[in-house]
Amino acid sequence: MCKRLFDLIVSVFLLVCFIPVYGLVALAIRFESTGNVIFTQERVGKNGKLFYMFKFRSMFCGADKEGPHFTSSTDIRVTRVGKFIRKTSLDELPQLLNVALGHMSLVGPRPNVLVQQNEYTDEDWKTRNSVKPGITGLAQATLRSSASKQQRLDLDLEYVKKRTICFDVLILFLTVKQVFSRGGH
Repeated sequence: MCKRLFDLIVSVFLLVCFIPVYGLVALAIRFESTGNVIFTQERVGKNGKLFYMFKFRSMFCGADKEGPHFTSSTDIRVTRVGKFIRKTSLDELPQLLNVALGHMSLVGPRPNVLVQQNEYTDEDWKTRNSVKPGITGLAQATLRSSASKQQRLDLDLEYVKKRTICFDVLILFLTVKQVFSRGGH
């Protein structure tokens, strides 16, 4: 209850604060390529419930047809604007709406696509998805995108065991520090 209230207040506040940024990012995406400005993708939420996650589109239209896979800094599907918004994490801002709607939390394991379930043991999948997924998590706050799959899983499971509002605030602080000190992804 307290976590949900914290998520709601912070997400709505940030949604309002970032209105000018949303406009600028949307214009940049629209000028560079055709297609929707917002990319939506079905993801796995708490207890396996599916929801549509929002992001600013950072790839050329249709790039997701190849299926889910980890992108790299040399991925030719990523646009110039996409590289910038990924590096600065601006591509994640629309997920604040997912938080406000209750699909996600500010902090939690990053939401997977359903086909990634086969990468986990049944127990790890269930534990990881016993909480709402987050815009950021312990892996993103500590290792950013340099974390291996196993490191991300270990940190996600650690978060599930230790989660508190104070721990969430610490993870948010560390995430902001990561974005500004290392320049994003």
